[in-house]
Amino acid sequence: MSRDIVLRTEKLTREVSSPEGPLTIVRDVNLEVESRASVAIVGPSGAGKSTLLALLAGLDLPTSGKVWLAGSDLTLLDEDGRARLRAERVGFVFQSFQLIQSLTAIENVMLPLELAGRKDATERSQSMLERVGLGSRVGHYPRQLSGGEQQRVAMARALVAEPAVLFADEPTGNLDSITGGRIVDLLFELNTHSATTLVLVTHDTALASRCERVLRMSNGTLLDGGG
Repeated sequence: MSRDIVLRTEKLTREVSSPEGPLTIVRDVNLEVESRASVAIVGPSGAGKSTLLALLAGLDLPTSGKVWLAGSDLTLLDEDGRARLRAERVGFVFQSFQLIQSLTAIENVMLPLELAGRKDATERSQSMLERVGLGSRVGHYPRQLSGGEQQRVAMARALVAEPAVLFADEPTGNLDSITGGRIVDLLFELNTHSATTLVLVTHDTALASRCERVLRMSNGTLLDGGG
């Protein structure tokens, strides 16, 4: 049985200005990603991977082309509309964790649910932290947690609202190899046991190889795996 398409692009292009003239960061990317799939975007530094991720998530707008996320055309939404769609359908895990230092672990995880007006924020966040092995650390602040623990809090926050797509940009980049391996195992475990699609940018070939699809980028162009 075929799965629904949760992400689709059509001739997606992003240009920026430079002293030498227009510079194309992402060029004519056509892509379809099925619901619940796992996809890695790989390529050398400067290939356009993180820019493509930002375009897919509606954090950046294309110069031309289209992006559909969970059935919505991002290029037709205003900034508030894109923010609302991200809050409802998207999770993010970044290399730098991006936790709010003045909030405890559970308060960081609760944030997207509270912004969405969910009444069950505390219970869901407690449960998600237990799933990532931090049930005993809910009252700790980020500075009281190791790097691996902070990334697990970030993953719990990203997944607590059951997003349609989880975007991960170098999720193990700031972690040692053993901790990074545990985070990767957890990432794929959560992807497998939820209805969430995983799209990640990585330089780690071993991490990329665990995904169902590997998309290679060079000079802003998707070289293979686009269809």
